[in-house]
Amino acid sequence: MLLQISTVLAWLAIPVALVAMFDDWILRPRRRLAALPGQAPDPAWARAAYTAMPVVVIGAIVRIIMSEQLDFSLVLVLVLLVSGVVWIVDRLLLAPARQRAAQRVQAQGVVMPLPVTVDYARSFLPVALLVLVLRGFIFEPFRIPSDSMMPTLEQGDFLVVNKFAYGLRLPVLNRKFLDIGEPQRGEVVVFRYPPNPEVNFIKRVVGLPGDTVRVRNDQLIVNGVPVPMTEQGRYNDGCYQNMRLEEEVLGGHRHQVLSCRTSGGLFAEKSASCNRDMDHSYLCVEDTAEGEPDANDTTYDRVVPPGQYLMIGDNRDNSSDGRVWGFVPEGNLVGRASRIWLNLPLGRSGWPDWHRFGKRIE
Repeated sequence: MLLQISTVLAWLAIPVALVAMFDDWILRPRRRLAALPGQAPDPAWARAAYTAMPVVVIGAIVRIIMSEQLDFSLVLVLVLLVSGVVWIVDRLLLAPARQRAAQRVQAQGVVMPLPVTVDYARSFLPVALLVLVLRGFIFEPFRIPSDSMMPTLEQGDFLVVNKFAYGLRLPVLNRKFLDIGEPQRGEVVVFRYPPNPEVNFIKRVVGLPGDTVRVRNDQLIVNGVPVPMTEQGRYNDGCYQNMRLEEEVLGGHRHQVLSCRTSGGLFAEKSASCNRDMDHSYLCVEDTAEGEPDANDTTYDRVVPPGQYLMIGDNRDNSSDGRVWGFVPEGNLVGRASRIWLNLPLGRSGWPDWHRFGKRIE
């Protein structure tokens, strides 16, 4: 529901802004001059536009935050450019024209107020510049859109992504100009999805350049050595049922993973106990015969090429990752996921999980 409302408001933002700017820059100054020394009330349609402006702007911001494909850095650059152009045009052309118009009607002592839209643009300039610098070079927010990293990360988690962990890159162009560090095995990384770089993905680094990696019964085997896993019982949340919950130690990172030993994959079924916006729940029915490969095993070693990384999700049986679409080039890296700063389960019923706020990502 929130996504649909914010989408409608985002589309309304452009026409509402154009109407408000036309009135604010041209018609409203004329009304004020004509009514001197009295006050000129705005017509109903103009009042409606000014009232709607903050609403549609907030809707557009929410839509941008919820978007999985929109380049937010590009949006910030465009906001900077538009705000700068509006401010410069008003300072060089519109402000002198307003004062000349006041002089023509013999209102020499009158100072025409700054148009509201110009005031918005002037206010947006430093804010957009600060956000662009912080987001482009230091930290970037990221929303978890799927279940592929459960139970480490849940759909609806909002993360802080460390942008300088793997070097500084130019916003929009994504070109590294300062090399600081490289991903380490076991880190949770946000990256641009290789088949479609407009989409950001999040997975765990399991293979570094030169590594050989194989998956057997949902257990990672890196350079011939099985990654330690300790079974902790069964995981049930109504949407995932009878899943294996195991603790994995990968490159010094101790975290939990979900798995199911089945040759046919997870069984999808209708479930009244699933409190998410899902058509079905997932049931783990373990039927793998002795010696038969698991549904998500790799039957051969994946050799990670130079300058690339192998990323796999913690939800081993419900993750589209490097086992399916290959490796992630170094140039696609966005940053290291460090902490959960907000849990807003839009696709679930109930309240946010306050225990996840501020949680460190292992």
